[in-house]
Amino acid sequence: MQNSNALKQAAGEAAIDRYVRDGMCIGLGTGTTAYYAIRRVGELVAAGAAITAVPSSLATEALCRKAAIPITGLLDRPIAVAIDGADEVSPDFALTKGGGGALFREKCVALAAEQFIVIVDESKLVPHLGAFATPVEVVPFALDWVVREISAAFPEVTIRRRGGETPFVTDNGNALLDCGFGAIDDPAELEAELRAIHGVVDAGLFNNLTDTVLVAQPGGVRELVRTSTTGARN
Repeated sequence: MQNSNALKQAAGEAAIDRYVRDGMCIGLGTGTTAYYAIRRVGELVAAGAAITAVPSSLATEALCRKAAIPITGLLDRPIAVAIDGADEVSPDFALTKGGGGALFREKCVALAAEQFIVIVDESKLVPHLGAFATPVEVVPFALDWVVREISAAFPEVTIRRRGGETPFVTDNGNALLDCGFGAIDDPAELEAELRAIHGVVDAGLFNNLTDTVLVAQPGGVRELVRTSTTGARN
């Protein structure tokens, strides 16, 4: 059995090798699996490939700069493909994302891209979203209000903190909640309900965005492609 980092590396490198070509502008995600994709892009750039990246977080931007990957803004150029990890992937390709706190910018990049490729190991494939807490990004002034509104129906709501008491702050200057909803039967409906609460910026539920899922497992990386039965991209 391969270890977790080896599987993440296999998924990240496979996404770049299969979907990224010289001359492309691509979106690069955030997190431990996306790290290996970023590193692979850096290798291609060092070898002479003309690849430009739209980073989905300040952390990813820093990695791109370290690897000498040219970066650009969200709509400065068409994004051919965006590549990112996920915390959960359901059979209809809905995702839970935001474990690293970059969900808002990650969704911006995924929405702007012509293709959205998700890279995971097989442990992230689940029958229903919800085992992993759903991140919700909130304007700080409205934090208590949003906690009260969500807690009225779902009591498992936690304000994310860094190393104890310091509140987690997103790249956008906002707070994050981690919400336990249990098994989520309709992620799109839940996302709409959360975003309707005044003060909620976004929820870490990605619906109808994923085109392909690359799943690393012992023996190789398999590819799951969205069909008519797994929903249509918005």
